[in-house]
Amino acid sequence: MTDNQRFEIVQQKLGYRYSNVKLLKLALTHKSYAYETNKTNNDEYNERIEFLGDAILEHIISEMLYANSNLFSEGDMTKKRAAIVCEASLSLALKATGVHEYIYLGKCEQQSDVEKKNAIIADCFEAILGSIYLDGGYIKAKEFVLSKLSKQIKEVLSGKDFNTDYKTKLQEILQKNGTVKIEYILDKEEGLEHDKTFFVEVRFNGKKIGEGIGKNKKSAEQAAAASAIKRI
Repeated sequence: MTDNQRFEIVQQKLGYRYSNVKLLKLALTHKSYAYETNKTNNDEYNERIEFLGDAILEHIISEMLYANSNLFSEGDMTKKRAAIVCEASLSLALKATGVHEYIYLGKCEQQSDVEKKNAIIADCFEAILGSIYLDGGYIKAKEFVLSKLSKQIKEVLSGKDFNTDYKTKLQEILQKNGTVKIEYILDKEEGLEHDKTFFVEVRFNGKKIGEGIGKNKKSAEQAAAASAIKRI
């Protein structure tokens, strides 16, 4: 399959046509693929545009929750936003389009486990959102989010929780005793640049209460929070 054929299929599945298709290729390119093809510049894979998409996603969902007729409290909005934008929710949304089958992955990632692939797919959702924002502006980005996440939004507003956000759950547990300081510290990272393992510890008011390992910082922090919850 040529790149142009791939892009045509993906655009149909997304329901969005790019003015600059290079942004779509960037959004679909995982670091592992870039490194296997000797493209190590930050603008050759999707991490930076994913960062942008993550911020835009939180803004769109925050705006939607604020405008909801239920007039949710700040705490409720925080919980519902976390449930909507969590890894499980985003990966399900992109899988529903079938676009996850067209991500550019290195050979090492093609054989990765389900949990790791779900993280890659969720990150790609955010990268695609970032690319649509750059290509078509905020309104198109908002239309994409509210369309592709419509099922998850409806279910979360009805009480379902897709969230396995242990960081939020840990914060809720610890804040019952008043104001707290929770820190996630990167202890070390191992492996090749495109296939690293991250080691993180979580500290509560300066004291270590958990540690975690993951293939990216987000998953390592979640693992650290989960270990802290078990200890508590």
